[in-house]
Amino acid sequence: MNAPSPLVSGSTSPRFAAVRDAFARSFADGLELGAALAVVVDGETMVDLWGGHRTLDRSQAWQADTLVNVWSVGKGVMALAIAMLADRGQLDYSAPVATYWPEFAANGKGAITVDQVMSHQAGLDGLNVPMADDGIFDWQGVVNALAAMAPLWPPGSRCVYHPLTYGFLSGELIRRIDGRSPGRFIAEDIAKPLQLDLHIGLAAGDDARVAQMSAGAKAYDWVRQGEQSAYPHAFRNPNLDATAPNQRAWRAAEVPGGNAHSDARSLARLYGALARGGELDGVRLVSPQGLAHAVAVRFDGLDACFLAPTVFGAGFRRDAVGFGPHVIAGNFGHTGWGGSVAFADPARGLGFAFVTNHLLGFDDGVDPRRQRVLDAVYEALS
Repeated sequence: MNAPSPLVSGSTSPRFAAVRDAFARSFADGLELGAALAVVVDGETMVDLWGGHRTLDRSQAWQADTLVNVWSVGKGVMALAIAMLADRGQLDYSAPVATYWPEFAANGKGAITVDQVMSHQAGLDGLNVPMADDGIFDWQGVVNALAAMAPLWPPGSRCVYHPLTYGFLSGELIRRIDGRSPGRFIAEDIAKPLQLDLHIGLAAGDDARVAQMSAGAKAYDWVRQGEQSAYPHAFRNPNLDATAPNQRAWRAAEVPGGNAHSDARSLARLYGALARGGELDGVRLVSPQGLAHAVAVRFDGLDACFLAPTVFGAGFRRDAVGFGPHVIAGNFGHTGWGGSVAFADPARGLGFAFVTNHLLGFDDGVDPRRQRVLDAVYEALS
């Protein structure tokens, strides 16, 4: 393993030495506040790097155990949790949601399937009743509102990204089937067996190591685009706030579509397991068949809100969407607001994760911080 540079701590294998330089460039040119990067190949950690600052005033350095809110990267973790229930025979993707959650059938939703929920085709991208900004912390209030409402558009007719409701819909399925909250399910059945620092619902004792979130000038561009589209529901009720994770209430709640806290090391290890068909270090989370079923394409087309190419499996983003130009068909994972991403590349046995506390915009394409490290990683793999 090589020695740390002044800007970056951690280690890389010699083969991936250029990845450190690519990662460090974003700190040197002012694009980054704090971040971490990890790469697992064939079950072995090849890159484990971190750098910058976890606090807005730059008084506290990012450490090896720093956690950060990874936004929608947590949707991929929820996709895995649902896949595990399906693999255990407790859930059928093709079944109506109401099979497991009877109240959900109200107001014409009886035919909406689990598949439609998991691929953002359920017509429930937001709530149709007013919600205070802190209402998102009230699990029962949100799921009751979702169960009572009528679809905002015909389910199955299109794909419209469900930024926050996805987590409540999939999470309530977990709760109804398994009896545990999604955060507890993930803690006990995913994080603990693989020894991951991964949380949905963060204990107060962990606050001292959580990175504070900051937002660049263009971080809200996608929110404004959504507000001005034909599908504004998810962006106004409640308001989406890039700095909400700096509140204890946000960290403590279970908002599975947006408030997973983790580090790059854990996420790369998780996707490293999935790149190997669901097993790592003798721990099997899901069978190869169950994983293949979960990542099979449910939607391939344009997101109707953002008019952007979108490919979804059952909760996993598929086939290089948002991951950069090097990744190829067969990859799966999830991006997060402002730059974080974690994914598996089964063809190369790769688990990759990049996490950051400084949100940038995406109007010029793939986040340049992420692009640099992806370039270096795939060059090393070639």
